[in-house]
Amino acid sequence: MGADSTKFPACFFTFNVILLCVSASLSSSQVTTESRTCNDGTYEHEGMTCCRCGAGLYLKQHCTNLQVGICKACDPMTYNSQPNNQQSCEPCTSCAQPNANLEVDEHCTPARDTKCRCKKDHYCSSGTETCRICYPCKECGPEGVKVACTARNDTVCNEKTDGGDNTGMIVGIVVVVLGVLVLGLVAYCWKIHNGWKRQPIPEREMNGNAHDVEMQPLTEVPVVDLRPKLHDLAEEIGWTDMHYVATQSCITPAVIESCQLDHIRSLDQTYRLLEIFVEKQGRNASKKLVEILRRGEKRGAEERVMEIISRENPSA
Repeated sequence: MGADSTKFPACFFTFNVILLCVSASLSSSQVTTESRTCNDGTYEHEGMTCCRCGAGLYLKQHCTNLQVGICKACDPMTYNSQPNNQQSCEPCTSCAQPNANLEVDEHCTPARDTKCRCKKDHYCSSGTETCRICYPCKECGPEGVKVACTARNDTVCNEKTDGGDNTGMIVGIVVVVLGVLVLGLVAYCWKIHNGWKRQPIPEREMNGNAHDVEMQPLTEVPVVDLRPKLHDLAEEIGWTDMHYVATQSCITPAVIESCQLDHIRSLDQTYRLLEIFVEKQGRNASKKLVEILRRGEKRGAEERVMEIISRENPSA
């Protein structure tokens, strides 16, 4: 009986030691599991410690009775570059902004934003890794390039030399200017010399010998109602000369442009603009038409208009 009583404390002590060892083993296993599960850190939610989602993921649902919630991959054209507990991903940067002169260097992935770079012959002066806008590289003239343009700095040109290199350019400019002045003076003298225009005497007034025909001053323009003759006049005048007549008679550019847009054929455009001109000038339209053509030295159009007016009005 005495032997049995000494065995009981030894068994009880052994049982407690085994229980402590199992408890310590379970605690160590739980710590290892927690450490292995939450590789990207933890966050607190409603009194619980939850694991963060890794890069390229976002949080779909918080954890409940376990440490790990529900994480999902970022949708296309979105990303998360860091471990997080955000419920959405960031939109990827676009390299196609107007006038930014950027192009894609590295495409966006779920775990990394798009990386942009300057287009060829452009540079960025921001001084940071992320560039928002690039500028065209400067082009050097005859002096040449000292430092080539790169993605981070503009072109540096050599200093311009004084003297001979620019002499040829200056001489060329002076020659061109003098030539223009001389041509302008010749044209002005010719215009003054031939400024007084004459019309040949119509064939019906000739005496049979063309060599005896004298040049007569321009005849008086009769006052004629042009409305019945608009079609014939439009065919003879044409759009170019009618456009000149309209601008000289203070018809607005908007009205002239409207005639072009409202009609496809050049003849229809001319007819409508001539009709507006006649309405604006009233009974003196015939005289005003010939006067403007004469002043603008539209000799051919003037003669054709006078022929129509004379044909339709023999008394003129």
